[in-house]
Amino acid sequence: MTTRTTPEPPTAAPLLDLHTLVVAVRRRRRLWGSVALLGLVGGAGTAVLLPPAPTAVTKVLVAHQEDQPTDPGTLIRTDVALLHTTRIAGRALEALGSPEKPEDFMKEYEGRGLTNNLLQIEATGDGDAEAVARVRALADAFVADHVRRLREASEAEARTLLDQRERLRSELAEVNRAIGDDPPESGPGASADRESLFARRAELTSQITEFGQRAAEARIGTPQLVAGTQIVDAPRPVRYSLPATAATNAGIGLALGLALGLAAAAVGTVVADRPVLRRDVAAHLGASVIAELTRRSGWLWRRRRVRAARTRLVVSLARTVRGSAEPVSLLELGCARAAGALALDLASALSAERPVVVVDGLPDGRLAGRRPRPGDPEVVGAERATTGSRHELRLGVGSVAPGTSWIDVPHLGTRTVLVVRAGHGSAAWLHTVARHLAEQHVEVIGLVLIDPDPRDRTDGTLWDGPPAPPNGGGSRPPRRHGVGLPRIERLPTWSARVPDSEQEAR
Repeated sequence: MTTRTTPEPPTAAPLLDLHTLVVAVRRRRRLWGSVALLGLVGGAGTAVLLPPAPTAVTKVLVAHQEDQPTDPGTLIRTDVALLHTTRIAGRALEALGSPEKPEDFMKEYEGRGLTNNLLQIEATGDGDAEAVARVRALADAFVADHVRRLREASEAEARTLLDQRERLRSELAEVNRAIGDDPPESGPGASADRESLFARRAELTSQITEFGQRAAEARIGTPQLVAGTQIVDAPRPVRYSLPATAATNAGIGLALGLALGLAAAAVGTVVADRPVLRRDVAAHLGASVIAELTRRSGWLWRRRRVRAARTRLVVSLARTVRGSAEPVSLLELGCARAAGALALDLASALSAERPVVVVDGLPDGRLAGRRPRPGDPEVVGAERATTGSRHELRLGVGSVAPGTSWIDVPHLGTRTVLVVRAGHGSAAWLHTVARHLAEQHVEVIGLVLIDPDPRDRTDGTLWDGPPAPPNGGGSRPPRRHGVGLPRIERLPTWSARVPDSEQEAR
């Protein structure tokens, strides 16, 4: 009896892989670097092309009647709000003799409270002289309005106190009249009434004196407040430094551009879903990464390193093609130039043994249409893929990019090496490539990853073989010709057979 085992649940993939996101954003450094540079240039350009209007500034010391040491700044904020009123703006325009509307003029100046009693006024104009005149007119109008309000408040308070004093004097006159009209009597009731009248007269006299002093104090305090409200910093133009402003704006533009570029790169990476790590590329294509080729660099030692890696790859692929009984092809995804150059180098390495013909199956036919150099192998078009001498070696070069004719892929070679640029194809298209190659019975020898991330430490080797026995025995899996990687035979999980009896298990 044969049963099927329950397949193991697949490992849940994270919703957002931070490692992949960081690598993908770092690979798109041209994007966010360009945006950051654009912000830097734009910030510096605004300082040069859009200089600020001429500005003047002055400072006014404002004395408040209700000023307290614990005031949180309410009074000075009230003064700032009063400065932005049509009354102050209108009086300043009258002093300047300008026909401008107060509503429009209020947009060209601003006030700011530096402390509880210090007000700073800034105004712009067509020139430094006009800006200074506007600031002086605003300061004079504000001081005059503040002094007027102080005096009106003082006069109103003194008038109220004096009116109260006159009312008390009238009441005192009635009390004196009552005392004078009261006939002298010796009775105890008459004596008590007389004493109450005398006490009331003394109380009224004291209150009249007190209200008179308070009215005098209210009038005396106003000159102190008026003298305390004054312009302490004469109106002066604000000096504009082009280098400092340009540096500040450039720094702000650089920060904003860098943030915007990083955000755009991160969002584009998540939306595009293009694998960049060798682990992910190998998993989606179902083949191991056998070699990597970095881009050419301007540094001399890096050029040597790239050439050495390219030479090793050509030697390894030549060994694979030489020992293969079936035709081998190179199929590119996002790196047609690198795949074509690699095919020519491989053909040149094999041409010393027997004639080699490179079959150009690239969409643009760039290899067949190039001008041959002395010593280059013969390059033919895809129409000659099935023709040729029996003794010559055919090396196909094709593409698995979107729009590929999958029926023609097996004619380039039944065994292939995929040359893939990291981060070029989406995960869905990599799955499509693996599925179509399997349907066409094209065996993938391995992957050559172009332009990998230099900080990628993931493993690009796939291994689905059985576990080693406890005693360390067992034979090693067969090796692929030339490449030296284990030949992996993938079996579905349900194909594992459960023994029917204990004897069969033994």
